Amino acid sequence: MDFSFLTDPRYDILGAFWMTVQLTFWSAIGSFILGVILAAMRVSPVPLMRSFAGGFVNVVRNIPLTLIIIMMSQVVANQLGLRLAVREAGVNPQAFLNSQNFRLAVLGFIIYTSTFVCEAIRSGINTVPPGQAEAARAIGLKFTQVLGIVVLPQAIRAVIAPLGSVLIALTKNTTVASAIGVAEAALLMNTLLENEADKFTAVFLVIAAGFIVLTLPTGLIFGAVANKYQVKR
Repeated sequence: MDFSFLTDPRYDILGAFWMTVQLTFWSAIGSFILGVILAAMRVSPVPLMRSFAGGFVNVVRNIPLTLIIIMMSQVVANQLGLRLAVREAGVNPQAFLNSQNFRLAVLGFIIYTSTFVCEAIRSGINTVPPGQAEAARAIGLKFTQVLGIVVLPQAIRAVIAPLGSVLIALTKNTTVASAIGVAEAALLMNTLLENEADKFTAVFLVIAAGFIVLTLPTGLIFGAVANKYQVKR
């Protein structure tokens, strides 16, 4: 099997996977923050907040991710004029476009993945005995204090493994960013398949191995952390 394309300077394989790592990292942080906020809204005593969060989660998670990413570029950026990167004088326009598309992709991943983070955390909240929240309210704690001090720490510990699964899914979902030209692993794979058609199997093996290297340790780490910090009932 011919793997000669690995040493071809035209193909920056490590750079493509580094782009995948960056997409995953920033999207994971944003998704966790937004997911926690949505989960808090879903268990809020305010009906309007519960309805908004429930509607947002149910609508967004049933929209194909590819459609969301394309909407970020074609609707949010081109039609609504949102600019997430700064166009500086004398700077290569392609550099601005690359930065803009990267950030649009991250925004799309955050919106989509946060709904799954929300549902994972909400399931963790349901594992916390109601008596603990009632006791916290009885000593005068407000809802935000009960949630932040008593409920969320236990809920997150209870869903470490599911959150790891969400992160693995996010890592694999970054391949959709190629739809708007982000130079990650899937876009490189398309280029390789066009230029190195005779190395079809080798290209697939290399890209698949790259994702295994990224996702397998994630699953093992989250599994070990979940076993160590799981809530003992």
